[in-house]
Amino acid sequence: MKILVAVKRVIDHNVKVRVKADGSGIDLANVKMAINPFDEIAVEEAVRLKEAGKATEVIAVSVGDISYQETLRSAMAIGADRAILVQRPAELTLEPLDIARLLQQVVEREQPSLILLGKQAIDDDCNQTGQMLSALLDYPQATFASQILVQGQSLQVTREIDGGLETLEMPLPAVVTTDLRLNEPRYATLPNIMKAKKKPLDIIDITEMNFSPLDQVKTINVSEPKKRMGQCTLLSSAAALVSELQAKEIL
Repeated sequence: MKILVAVKRVIDHNVKVRVKADGSGIDLANVKMAINPFDEIAVEEAVRLKEAGKATEVIAVSVGDISYQETLRSAMAIGADRAILVQRPAELTLEPLDIARLLQQVVEREQPSLILLGKQAIDDDCNQTGQMLSALLDYPQATFASQILVQGQSLQVTREIDGGLETLEMPLPAVVTTDLRLNEPRYATLPNIMKAKKKPLDIIDITEMNFSPLDQVKTINVSEPKKRMGQCTLLSSAAALVSELQAKEIL
């Protein structure tokens, strides 16, 4: 069984995000980047399935500029066997449906039995690409997976819902998006980081694919959230509390 894992390059979750002065976007200058944490969980799960003898090959794929090679090398240091970069110009902005359409073409080329993605990216929080890819491929899907079991040519996925746990069973090939409780990704060791530099990384230029951006979504403005107000202790009465909230324009 071949597993394809989609990964995205995002600002490291430990870094404080800065907004550009003109509000046109996020300032990425000299900012540490990393694999999207949910995608890292997807890579870890794919590697575990291979270690358990359920998969024969793990392929990491990403859509981005030349800097995304570093992210794919990180995925290979975790345990992916090879990687594919769909390279786009740095100035080209793609929305989730664009990414899903490009991933669809990669899936059709590689014919994997299982496609894993993080449930969402921590930069835009869209939570759309996996579901859109499933629809484009007409594959069964399971989102927010907290457990994945491969049983022959079928898949059993446990997912967390408001009322508890829901278990789904579906045939392969399928699309699954991963949640935080699925696993804890391993740290890439130095020997594996060195080995990852020698693993194959194929680059497909976006101009070679049957693709044109939809350009349906535009960013109007990016701003920082309002700063939290200081705490105050009110001991007198409920009326004083209401008065204070009104003064702070909360009520």
